[in-house]
Amino acid sequence: MPTHLTELHRHLDGSLRRATLGALAREGGARVPPDFGFRAGMGLDAALACFAVTLSTLQTPAAVRRVADEMCVDARAEGIAHLEIRFAPQLHRGAPIEVIVDAALEGVAGRAGLILCGLYGEPPALLERLVEVAAPRPGVVGLDLAGGPAAAQAWSMRDYARAFTRARDLGLGRTVHAGEGRPPAEIRVAIEVLHAQRIGHGTTLLEDAAVLDLVLRRGVTIEACPTSNLHTGAIPRADAHPLPRWLDLGVPVAICTDNTLLSGVDLPTERARAAALPGMTPAKLAATDRHAAAARFVR
Repeated sequence: MPTHLTELHRHLDGSLRRATLGALAREGGARVPPDFGFRAGMGLDAALACFAVTLSTLQTPAAVRRVADEMCVDARAEGIAHLEIRFAPQLHRGAPIEVIVDAALEGVAGRAGLILCGLYGEPPALLERLVEVAAPRPGVVGLDLAGGPAAAQAWSMRDYARAFTRARDLGLGRTVHAGEGRPPAEIRVAIEVLHAQRIGHGTTLLEDAAVLDLVLRRGVTIEACPTSNLHTGAIPRADAHPLPRWLDLGVPVAICTDNTLLSGVDLPTERARAAALPGMTPAKLAATDRHAAAARFVR
C-alpha cells in the first residue's frame, strides 16, 4: 500500500468509526438505524439527511475532539501522509463555533488541516464569521461551500463572494461543492466569483466546453469522489465516472473519499475503484496522486 497518499476531501461528520458512532449514540440517547449509510442512487437530498444522525452524536467539543483524533489515526493506517478534514462547526451546537473549531484542532494535533464549511442557503454573514474564526488559527487551512442549492434558499452562490474574497486575502484555501450532478455553470461561479482553487465533485464539468477551458486555464483541481457520486446519483453507474476522461484532457484530479463511514470506503479502496474505471491506467492513477499533493492547502 502506498504510504504517501493525499486526502483532500473527507467530512468529519461522515467519517466516524462505526463503533464510535454507536458509542456516542448510546451516550447521548440517539438512535442509529440498522441500515444506516449511503446506497447507490439514493440522491443527494437523502444522502444529506444521513448527516442528521451523525451530527446528533457530535454536539460536544469532546465528541468532535475524539472523532478528529480517530480520523487522523485511521488516515495514517490507510497510507495517507497529508489529510484535510472538513466540517461545519456551526452545526455542532453544544458550544460556540470557536470552541468547536479548537476542539477539532486539539483532536488533529497537527496531523491534518481543517477546512471550515459554510452550507448552501446559510446567511453570507455566517461564512464571513467562519473566515474570521479561521484567520488566527493556522491549523485551519481552507473554506468550503458544501451541501447543495435549493429553490427555497434565500441566498445564491454569488452572495458568498465577500467571504471567499476575504478568505483569499488571508491566504486560506478555497474549495466549493459544485457541479455535483447539477449544471456546470456552478463550477464557473465557484471559480470566477468565489476564487475556488478546487472543486468538490464537479461531475458535470464536461457538459460545458467553456467551463472545462476555464478549469484548465486556472489549473483548478477536481476533488473526485467516485463512490459518493454513485450513491448520490451524480453518476448513473460506477463505470460512468468521468475521471479518466478528465485526465485525458489534462484536468488536475485528486481521488477522495468524501465520507468513509457513510459510503463505506477508505482511500485505498477508492483508488482501486478508480483504477478499474474504463480508460484508467497505472500512469493516470499516479497522476492523481501528484495532482492531489500539488493541490494541498497549506498555511
